[in-house]
Amino acid sequence: MIEARDRDGRHAGRMARKKSVIDEKIAAAQEERGVLVVNTGNGKGKSSAAFGVVVRALGHGMKVAVIQFVKSRSDTGEEAFFRRCPEVAWHVMGEGFTWETQDRARDASAARAAWEAACRYLADPAFGLVVLDEMTYAFKYGWLAAEEVLSVIAARPRMQHVIVTGRAAPDALISVADTVTEMAPVKHAFQAGVMAMPGLEW
Repeated sequence: MIEARDRDGRHAGRMARKKSVIDEKIAAAQEERGVLVVNTGNGKGKSSAAFGVVVRALGHGMKVAVIQFVKSRSDTGEEAFFRRCPEVAWHVMGEGFTWETQDRARDASAARAAWEAACRYLADPAFGLVVLDEMTYAFKYGWLAAEEVLSVIAARPRMQHVIVTGRAAPDALISVADTVTEMAPVKHAFQAGVMAMPGLEW
């Protein structure tokens, strides 16, 4: 009994110290502005995490724009769902994976068109969230210049949030982002021969 009370007392002390640290950080975070988020890494879930934030933004009454830079299919579950939401502008503007298209000029042209569409939303304060899905590939393959993109993102409306997804995010993007998450693969069903399943992968 005494040992249990001692353990509970130590726990309460640790939690009180932790609360003090967290409360201090919360008190120091007083700036209100749009945030640039980057979801990168080789693991699954970069776009899915972004679409979860889309749901959250809609719950707060925001208008959202999603521009997909590589994906070309329009039969995904997320698109089917968000197309029902009048507050969401959804653009599938890719030509498919580069190993499928095998056409650099076509891929570059599609990326440029997607970026031009994105620029319209990045200049519109009516949109509280803009998702640039799989945009990092446009940097990786040289379809877009990071300097140009980052300049436009920096000049966006003050309260607008932006999420960029995709593998191999360049250092220039990571350095200016407010929040960066790297998805790390541990295990994937595809490696065991399981097909990409609707409702989970697309």
